[in-house]
Amino acid sequence: MLEKQLLERINKRTALVGILGMGYVGLPLARTFCGAGFRTLGYDIDPRKVKMLNSGKSYIKHIPSETIAQLRAAGTFSATGDAKQLRRCDALLICVPTPLSRMRDPDMTYVVKTTETIAGQLRKGQLVVLESTTYPGTTREVCKPILENATGLKAEKDFFLAFSPEREDPGREDFTTETITKVVGGFGPGSMRVAAALYGAAIKKVCAVSSCEIAESAKIIENVYRCVNIAMVNELKMLFERMGIDIWEVIEAAKTKPFGFQAFYPGPGLGGHCIPIDPFYLTWKAKEFGMPTRFIELAGEINTAMPEYVVEHVAHALNERRRSLNGARVLVLGLAYKKNIDDIRESPSIELIEILKQRGAKVDYNDPYIPTTHKQREHDLRMKSVPLTPRNLRRYDCVVISTDHDCYDYGMIVRNAKLIVDTRNACARVRGPKKNVRKA
Repeated sequence: MLEKQLLERINKRTALVGILGMGYVGLPLARTFCGAGFRTLGYDIDPRKVKMLNSGKSYIKHIPSETIAQLRAAGTFSATGDAKQLRRCDALLICVPTPLSRMRDPDMTYVVKTTETIAGQLRKGQLVVLESTTYPGTTREVCKPILENATGLKAEKDFFLAFSPEREDPGREDFTTETITKVVGGFGPGSMRVAAALYGAAIKKVCAVSSCEIAESAKIIENVYRCVNIAMVNELKMLFERMGIDIWEVIEAAKTKPFGFQAFYPGPGLGGHCIPIDPFYLTWKAKEFGMPTRFIELAGEINTAMPEYVVEHVAHALNERRRSLNGARVLVLGLAYKKNIDDIRESPSIELIEILKQRGAKVDYNDPYIPTTHKQREHDLRMKSVPLTPRNLRRYDCVVISTDHDCYDYGMIVRNAKLIVDTRNACARVRGPKKNVRKA
């Protein structure tokens, strides 16, 4: 009966969808459900975000304020910090961070606290879905006991429980939340049917799998795949450099093969919330089964060492010009973890700046999407973006291209910088002599 009632509300678009966590995953998801005709409630513990959203303003670059204003005007979206409002919702989707601790173990604080918040309001007939990337078993071993023990309600009998991993990729224009296939795994058949129906009403294609654990593992394997392949190409970059071979030209040649090869590219390190973190969730879980995950651990070692590698390149390039890194003025271009976005989560640029400062350099940064830095869990740079002008460029002993935003005028940068260390091969698009450019 509960399943039938909820399916009916989903099919008629009368179900109220609650999304917990209004960040880079939750806010696009809210827009998607609103666009599909659902009323959507965004919950966040940050009162600043709640106030901005209810004022029709966005704090994420690829979600324009005009979009939020339109949703507010249409009456399909509202934000709240009041947990009691969650009881009104028919579906509750958890979109909170899953970072690593200082010891590189899973930090489940956000998931646990959010699930506890839901448990305080949970009623019969609601659907709870975890979207946060995590290790296989989290939905069953962490979320389910919290929800059941606090309420006396039982999953699959009194409420529905599922896992559906987020697949957001900020900055992409060829795929959106609506068009990326949604993997959904239910705790039981009823939960699967309800969760698949909800996402199927808003997202173009749903891939239903047999359990929460399958869905959790699917997300992990996606990111392990990318982590290992990026580590491989980073290692090859270091090898080919010693051999006098340009890794970028090698990749361009290799990817002309129409099968059997997918191009991955080297860089100054891994960024974003997924690839630098998620594989270590599986590594941690594997210890429970006495199984070492050597590929993942080796890939992690290589990728986390890349910022140090770049700094060594900077030091060597300066040394060639009879300049010490200690006391040198260095400008880092790009603070975001990848181009054309305003997201600095796990950005290698942050670590680059910190290492350069530790080595005695005087460091500034420029990023048109990030005018000032904000406090993070492990970092607090307290810096402001400096203007990128020909005059300013000439003031620095070295410019490090860490994030290759498309809006940068690389011709102007090459013409005016004394020395450039290019970690993204961005200067390759500039015609003419580039004697001041060093690849790293």
